[in-house]
Amino acid sequence: MFGPARRDRLRRKAERERQRRKAPHIVEYFHEAGDPYSCLMVQLLPVFCERYEIELKVHLVSPPSDNAAPERSRLIAYSREDAARLATKYGLAFEDAGRQPSITKVAEAISAFKMAIDRAAFMQRAPDIESQLWARDRSGVTDEPVESHNFTLPGDAYREKLGHYLGGTLHYAGEWYWGPDRLHYLEARLNELGASRRDQAEQPIVSPPMTPSVTTQPYLGSSETPEAGPGTTVRQELHWYLSFRSPYTGIVGARVKALADAYDAELKIRFVLPMIMRGLEVPAKKGFYILKDVAREAERLGIPFGNISDPVGAPVERGYAILHRAIACGRGYAFAQSFLSGVWAEGINAGTNKGLKRITERAGLDWAEMKRAIGSEDWRAVEAVNQQELLDFGLWGVPSFRVGDTATWGQDRLWVIEDRLRENRQ
Repeated sequence: MFGPARRDRLRRKAERERQRRKAPHIVEYFHEAGDPYSCLMVQLLPVFCERYEIELKVHLVSPPSDNAAPERSRLIAYSREDAARLATKYGLAFEDAGRQPSITKVAEAISAFKMAIDRAAFMQRAPDIESQLWARDRSGVTDEPVESHNFTLPGDAYREKLGHYLGGTLHYAGEWYWGPDRLHYLEARLNELGASRRDQAEQPIVSPPMTPSVTTQPYLGSSETPEAGPGTTVRQELHWYLSFRSPYTGIVGARVKALADAYDAELKIRFVLPMIMRGLEVPAKKGFYILKDVAREAERLGIPFGNISDPVGAPVERGYAILHRAIACGRGYAFAQSFLSGVWAEGINAGTNKGLKRITERAGLDWAEMKRAIGSEDWRAVEAVNQQELLDFGLWGVPSFRVGDTATWGQDRLWVIEDRLRENRQ
């Protein structure tokens, strides 16, 4: 369902229909005032539109609904921090002021965006409007920052119809591209369709980083390792917060291990319950987008994915009972990776003894010994500590990672952790 064959079939169908209608390549952009990622996107759109023969249609949208943003306060604070990191990495403008713009400034920005769209001047005006929106108020006037607003905007229903929930997103012929990180996928698609204005291929506007930048045997095929700095005396710890029900976690394990090995860091496995098993709702459109996004990330990275046996419920609990024991035996990573690849790439049913035995034994563990852990509740106290620590660092989702007091969320943010590991070794 999420494989490249079906995707390519749908793409060909969409392109045939476009050509039949003699339509231009229409890319639709959904902008949210007060969203840090939207602030970054409007800085990239001018070069994007200059590079490709497209027609850009802009829609203003509201923040995601509560069920799509169950930890809204943490999401908003993290989004600012994450956008600031992205801005530094990619040469864009955004600073985390530690608070959201006020409701007054958001309303003013929305009015300015509407006017710019009406005058066909969105790309020219949007960066300045965003800059004013996020500028610190030095007048001394205080206005409460807003985490969400109840404005109903013209693009909300249309975004819902197309199947997404966030701002800072691009949609083209049935596929979504969220934020600067996924723009390269849309560029590749437009290049394949001959929509580039250039005679020769160029590097993507935003190239996804490869992590680790140095690689080690046996995970990524090299024996290079960074040299330790003169002040390095204590082995670093890389904390990996994971959930067996997270598809993004399902494609990150080998890279986390390679990163820990490259910097001689001790990998700490920190398991937490899936959001849905903590009473947090995951809307269908959100889950569907995530699976499609994981599939394309896995394809790009050459990681098997797509033969899925959803481990929600008892399979996760059985897996954590054994994982807790495996960590004590020094085989935590081996079991976690075996479980994740089993349920996300091989269709192994971890809810059966047959499936769980296969997962356990290929991780180098004795099934007869490990199956005695099934039904034990010992792991729950550890999970609660892991979950609380994740929340204490302003995070709630997985996969997340931490080195010291630097914490980040997402399989595409391992470069943040590598930067910290490298800094600590200097």
